[in-house]
Amino acid sequence: MSFQPIIVAAAILLTGIMAGIFFTWSNAVMPGIGKLDDLEFLQAFKSMNRVILNRAFLAVFGGTMLAVFLVPVSHFMLFPKPLFWFYLCVFFVYAIGVFGVTVNGNIPLNELLDQANLSNMSGRELKALRETIESKWISYNLIRTLCSTIAFACLIYSHFFWGE
Repeated sequence: MSFQPIIVAAAILLTGIMAGIFFTWSNAVMPGIGKLDDLEFLQAFKSMNRVILNRAFLAVFGGTMLAVFLVPVSHFMLFPKPLFWFYLCVFFVYAIGVFGVTVNGNIPLNELLDQANLSNMSGRELKALRETIESKWISYNLIRTLCSTIAFACLIYSHFFWGE
């Protein structure tokens, strides 16, 4: 059995999981905690950011990047056919729009929040911290949601090119 279908299947599964996680944060988590006052919002967000950094999430997050990278690599023999370029574009959409945005956008905001001593902050400081983090984080997460969903849909669509 060829390993390419296994790599594509793994990439489909993992991008689907990540798209679902990002969608849930965009659609339920952030709007839900967005209704809280500044201290409650920051405490809840800080707690969730800490909890999500577990082995299962990190394995899926890293595994998705690896799988999406291995898809065009494992199909290099198709170069210069369109399917190879399609897979390469999927990789770049995911690498830049999900991995890059996470590392350069969401994680720095998460770290800023994690380093804040919320119990020693005034109401004005809490409001300023929330204003610094909330809208940027939501925007970055929307980009991750869209890019992971696009990668997921494109990998499913690639099934129709199989055998090219």
